[in-house]
Amino acid sequence: MLDDRKLTILRAIVTDYVSMREPVGSRALVERYDLDVSPATVRNDMAVLEEEGYITQPHTSAGRIPTDKGYRLFVDRLGAVKPLSPAERRAIQSFMDGVSDIDDLVAKTVRALAQITHQVAIVQYPVLTNSVIRHIELVHLGAGRGLLIVVNSSGQVDQHPFDLGTADESLVADLRGRLNVALVGLSPTAACARVDQLLTELPESLAELAATVCPAVKDLQADTHSTRVVIGGVPNLTRFADQYDTAVRPVLEALEEQVVLLKLLGEVAGAGEVNVRIGQENPYEPLRTTSMVASGYGVGPGQHASLGVVGPTRMDYPSTMAAVRAVARYISRYLAEG
Repeated sequence: MLDDRKLTILRAIVTDYVSMREPVGSRALVERYDLDVSPATVRNDMAVLEEEGYITQPHTSAGRIPTDKGYRLFVDRLGAVKPLSPAERRAIQSFMDGVSDIDDLVAKTVRALAQITHQVAIVQYPVLTNSVIRHIELVHLGAGRGLLIVVNSSGQVDQHPFDLGTADESLVADLRGRLNVALVGLSPTAACARVDQLLTELPESLAELAATVCPAVKDLQADTHSTRVVIGGVPNLTRFADQYDTAVRPVLEALEEQVVLLKLLGEVAGAGEVNVRIGQENPYEPLRTTSMVASGYGVGPGQHASLGVVGPTRMDYPSTMAAVRAVARYISRYLAEG
C-alpha cells in the first residue's frame, strides 16, 4: 500500500509526463510541486514506485515515466470524474445545436469528442428497438429513377435509390399510399414481416414497381445501425508521432477492424458510467499500447449503444473521462426528448 506522499508523487509524474511528453525527474517535481521534501527523498520514493511497477526509467540517467499499472492507480484514485469547464460545456453545446436526425447526431458527437479530447473518437449508432415507422416517401426523380425515404419515430431518416422501370407518377403515388397505410406505426421487425405479406396482396399493376421498392424498404428496416460505428479525429494522432510504432500505428490498424472496435467499445463501456481500459488490459493485442475511455448512452432497453475515445496511454485521463461522460449524457438526453 502506497502512502499519501508516494501517491502524490505518482500523480505528479503522470500529470507532468502527459503534459510535457518527457520523462520526469525528482528535481523537476520538487520545483513544480509543493512536496515539502528534498530531491533525495523524492528519489527514494520514486525508487519504491519503480520497484513496485508503477513507474519505469526508459533510459539510463533519464527521469521516470508511468507504466500501465501506474496509470491504472492514477485513474482509480481520481475519486470522481471532474466536471467540465464552462468553455468545454459551451463547445459541446455549440456542436450539438441544430441536430436534425440520428445521422447528424452521431456525426456531431464524433466531432465534439475528437475536438474536446484531442483523441480518436468512436461512436456506435444507437440501437433503436423501440422506434416505429413514421412516414414513407417515394419520390419520382425522372429518367427512370426514384428515391425511397423512410422516416422513423426517433428522427432517423434512411434513403435508398430505386429503378422505376416503366412506372409513372400515378403508380408511384399509389404504392406510396399503400406502403404508408400498411407500415406506418410498425417496428422494424414487424415492418419486415408486413412487407413480405404486402407483396402478395398488391395488384398486378404494381408488381414490377413493388418488386424493386418493397425489398429496399425491408433492407432499410433490417439495418438498425447496431453494428455501425463512426470514427473521427484521426489527425489527432499526429501529436504522438514520436510514438508511431508503439501507439499510432496500432490505433490506425485497429480502426480498420470496426467489428473489433465495436466489441471493445461495448466491453469497456458501462451502463451510463465512464470506464477506462489501459494498455495491457486490452484483450486485443495490437491495442495494448493504447487506452480506451468509453461510456454507454441511451435511455433504457430500447435505446442503447456506446461511445468513447482511443489513444496512446499518455492521455489526459481526467479531462478525457469528463468529456466522454458529458457527451454521453447529452446524447442520452437528446434521444429521451426525441
